[in-house]
Amino acid sequence: MTEGDLTLHVETRFADIREADWQALTGACSRTPGYNPFISHAFLSALEESGSADADTGWLGQHLLLRNGEGQLIGALPCYLKSHSQGEYVFDHAWADAFQRAGGRYYPKLQSCVPFTPATGPRLLAQAPEGSDAEMIRIALAEGLKTLASRLKVSSAHVTFVPEAEMAAFGAADYLHRTDQQFHFTNDGYGCHDDFLATLASRKRKGLKRERRDALANGITIDWLTGSDLTEDIWDQFYAFYMDTGSRKWGRPYLTRSFYSLIGERMANDILLVMAKRDGRYIAGAINFIGADALYGRHWGCLEDHPFLHFEVCYHQAIDFAIARKLKRVEAGAQGEHKLARGYMPVTTHSAHHIAHPGLRHAVADYLERERREVEAVSDMLAEHGPFRRGERQDD
Repeated sequence: MTEGDLTLHVETRFADIREADWQALTGACSRTPGYNPFISHAFLSALEESGSADADTGWLGQHLLLRNGEGQLIGALPCYLKSHSQGEYVFDHAWADAFQRAGGRYYPKLQSCVPFTPATGPRLLAQAPEGSDAEMIRIALAEGLKTLASRLKVSSAHVTFVPEAEMAAFGAADYLHRTDQQFHFTNDGYGCHDDFLATLASRKRKGLKRERRDALANGITIDWLTGSDLTEDIWDQFYAFYMDTGSRKWGRPYLTRSFYSLIGERMANDILLVMAKRDGRYIAGAINFIGADALYGRHWGCLEDHPFLHFEVCYHQAIDFAIARKLKRVEAGAQGEHKLARGYMPVTTHSAHHIAHPGLRHAVADYLERERREVEAVSDMLAEHGPFRRGERQDD
């Protein structure tokens, strides 16, 4: 696909994309401004090479690469051809069912996202982050995705967990706009956890202090593990937690054991494991990823059930770490209104959708208009019931 001096190329294997070229678009590590670990070459290639997200699991790479006349990579869009809607966290099952009942064929579809990762991050990657040139690159990628959908004769193309700043390019390319809701903690320059607690209403503050005490009441201690702490033995223990909890929650966990070895080898300094120990052995843990200005909580698992331990390991400890590292926020994954009481406030997320069939597009557009109004109303209502004292409400 060509447009002027620009050429769009589709790469099916992430391993065939030069790491240095990709890092020029995304940054190399958490010390790079704007760095998001999930869009890194290390993370995306580990998903593919470990067999977690590949053709055999219904994630066939269709990564769009935009090059200039000199062959330099100036833009990219991570993308997959999918035969299902699993592992996305922005649910379109109802759209697929309705279209197929009407005689259409919804799958395969194109999906631009980070597999199994409900975290907002760059999708329209441009080498020039500011100015009109960058916006031109973003629009070219958005239009290129539509062209790819047409050439592959698929029903649709979806780009999920899009930064709000990128939605203008998708709007210019006539994508439909969808919103949803997550809960994030904002670090308002706190020096310690007590500074954060001081902003809460008295009853909420006392409740969280009691919750944290009760979580550790059975002789449980907490370790933060990162960098060289992440040995293969530690990954074996964490994977046992993941498999136990994931099997009960999802039926079949998505990530393979080798995925953890690969990210431990390639990006250990961008990973935080919060591990709970009792009687000399680890019994639970949560994995987090460290960005330039945010901590991203992903999943947790446990071998023993203890009151409030999930909240301590996943939410309170994440706040402690963000404050200690002076990170601006904690993003604690998808859904979960229970996060509100623990200082995580509602934040709107965005996605963009190209629907090829005019009838399906019209029906989805009508649905999304009503859904956006509902998301906004629910977010406003929840924000009014946050734990902060009046005048202390957080805004992400």
